[in-house]
Amino acid sequence: MFLSMTGFGSKSCDFPWGTAVLDVSSTNHKFQDFSIKLPPELISLENRMLNILRSKIARGRVKVSVTMTWLPGAEVPTVNEDALMSLYNQVKRITKRNSLECPSDISNLLLIPGLFEASHNVAERAAVENPEIWDEITVEAIEALIESKRSEGEKIKSAIEEDAKALEKILAAMAERWKIAQNDALDSIRLRIENVLEHYNLELDEARIAEEVALASDRWDVSEEITRMKSHMEKFHQVMDAEFSSGKKLDFLIQEMIREINTMGSKVADAEFRWLVVEAKSAVEKMREQVQNVE
Repeated sequence: MFLSMTGFGSKSCDFPWGTAVLDVSSTNHKFQDFSIKLPPELISLENRMLNILRSKIARGRVKVSVTMTWLPGAEVPTVNEDALMSLYNQVKRITKRNSLECPSDISNLLLIPGLFEASHNVAERAAVENPEIWDEITVEAIEALIESKRSEGEKIKSAIEEDAKALEKILAAMAERWKIAQNDALDSIRLRIENVLEHYNLELDEARIAEEVALASDRWDVSEEITRMKSHMEKFHQVMDAEFSSGKKLDFLIQEMIREINTMGSKVADAEFRWLVVEAKSAVEKMREQVQNVE
């Protein structure tokens, strides 16, 4: 599965007190960078949500937020009848013990703090007592996010594959051009050696000249770089087509390709080959820009 690091997912759920909507969005980042913004009633769920995110998202800057919408009468506080009656019975016992008249109107007791239970507390208690419900909501929102990332990832993959095909054609042209450039370079080195010998009136046998040419050729030969580039491309396609592609691995391979191309550009003086190096750099940079978006 080829995933982009950019996406959005959402999940809503109805409760007796209202509706909660969990949104999760993701943007590019080299590592895992999670940010969770919850209302006070749900703050106890933060670590659970964080663990779920870590298990399902490899990298990216991910933001999670929850919006709660209360039903019309849900925010009206509810009297805690048990607490109210307990308090009233205490008042009755005290008045009886002290031969006082027990008040029949208990409205004054309602002024005492702690006798009302807000709906916010109901939501908080539900989150603490049944966190599994929120686990399910979080997972479903992340699954929606992943589907969004997958859809975007397929587009990115298509773009990378086109650039990879272009790069492979350039590499094939470089390999062909190198066969010509190699012979030209060998002839050029041999000619330079012979000119030096002639200038200083020196004599050197053919075997020695061939040895000097071979030693010089080691410094500008790019056969190994071309071979390694082909190997990098094969590995790149394997990672691209894996069940779970890795943006980090692709990025590493891109770095290796850039290094090989730069090395070839510094070794070979042939004008046509150097122009192919420029085109190869351009193709790899296009691939690199796309790979930066891959999870």
